[in-house]
Amino acid sequence: MSIAELKAGEWAKVLAIEGGYGLRQKLLLRGIFEGSLVRVISNRGPVTIEIDRNIVSLGRGMARRIRVRRI
Repeated sequence: MSIAELKAGEWAKVLAIEGGYGLRQKLLLRGIFEGSLVRVISNRGPVTIEIDRNIVSLGRGMARRIRVRRI
């Protein structure tokens, strides 16, 4: 399941990032990496998530490459 499939308010653990070095670096700069916990704030338009008390907006294409497990 990808982060783009979660509903607002749901929590998830990042399992994998399906992409190359560039995508991984962009996400790492935003605090998103394997093992991190995220909460979806909004899933309309860009996907807005909370991670470590920070709010991050991701384009849908980028969000679809982040594999998560709902918790």
